[in-house]
Amino acid sequence: MEEDAPAGRSVESNLFVTVSGPPGCGATTLCEGLSRSLNCGYVSGGDIFRELAEERGMTLSQLIAKADESDEIDRALDGRLRTIAEQWGTANKAFVLESRLAGWLAGNRADLRIWLDAPEETRVDRTRGRDEMEAEMRVREVSEAGRYDSYYGIDVSDRSFYDLTINTARWSPDALLEIVLTAIEEYEAEMDEGAFRTDDVEL
Repeated sequence: MEEDAPAGRSVESNLFVTVSGPPGCGATTLCEGLSRSLNCGYVSGGDIFRELAEERGMTLSQLIAKADESDEIDRALDGRLRTIAEQWGTANKAFVLESRLAGWLAGNRADLRIWLDAPEETRVDRTRGRDEMEAEMRVREVSEAGRYDSYYGIDVSDRSFYDLTINTARWSPDALLEIVLTAIEEYEAEMDEGAFRTDDVEL
């Protein structure tokens, strides 16, 4: 989804929302729209990964290669995401956290966990021409699954604990934002019969 983020309607909320999915799923577009509509902060795992590269004086490709060599980079990234999740999980304010492991790392601190996906050909078409796309795909889709299973015992293909799982190929970015905003707006804590609980990830 390379379009500008949809504006959406303004929604009052104090929910901590995580958004996850593979490259080209539309997570960035949705999160930017949510941030605007909820008037709240938004942190992306991809941005933090780039921060780590800058701090180390490395290109993204160099940091990816280093991440393949040891677990230090992944654990540094996931540690920062966990810290953000811990801070916002107790803030009682709206916030959006996006990364492949955001739902796992936030765990029971999150109020709403979302998984986005789309058929592979759709995602490839959406990401065509994106800067450093090959590197991103390698980190987030090829090597991640094995590393996360090895490091944390996480099966990233497990969607069972997500509250919403959406095929973003079926709706426009504006419609997708409306679907999620409706879920947020219609949420009533007193009617909530329980989220799927998850154990904290041992980092």
